[in-house]
Amino acid sequence: MGQDLSRDQSRHLPMTAYALLGLLSFGDELTGYELKQRADRTLRFYWVSPAMSQVYSELERLHDLALVRRHGSGRTTSYSLTPMGRTTLTTWMRETPVGFPVLKHPVALRLLLGALVDPESITGMLRDHLARLEEERTDLEKVRVSLRGVDRSGDGFRYPALVADWGLSYFDHERTIIEDLLHRIETGT
Repeated sequence: MGQDLSRDQSRHLPMTAYALLGLLSFGDELTGYELKQRADRTLRFYWVSPAMSQVYSELERLHDLALVRRHGSGRTTSYSLTPMGRTTLTTWMRETPVGFPVLKHPVALRLLLGALVDPESITGMLRDHLARLEEERTDLEKVRVSLRGVDRSGDGFRYPALVADWGLSYFDHERTIIEDLLHRIETGT
């Protein structure tokens, strides 16, 4: 019964619910605020970090479905993953197609429409993007450094460390792409 219930639930939960279940899968209890902070420190590099109101509404839904356990009350209420929550998350991981990512890139959209403005506006946008990219990379590097020592095979934070490495590589490639675009615009090639 629990297995069927988990499969049924995994078909109806939004992606944000799985993200929050995943953030609770490391074995600790977190308040909604702490969960939002963890999301802001991690998800923002590769997924949309949910708003505080969304965190609380999803936690309420997940609690109603017995996927998270509530501890305490009021401002100190914390949540932890239940065995059914772990099963639901694992079922989703194993059985739900990942899908192909959709690139929603505001810089690419504006570059597409670059003929509407002068080249200096576009190169300025690209240079601003390079600066922001470096800031984000620096922040992600701090996350990666914080995972050192708990990132070996079999460690609980092995996979978050791999995602951080992927993100750092992505930022490096993004920098290369933007620098190439700037060169092409500035040289007319």
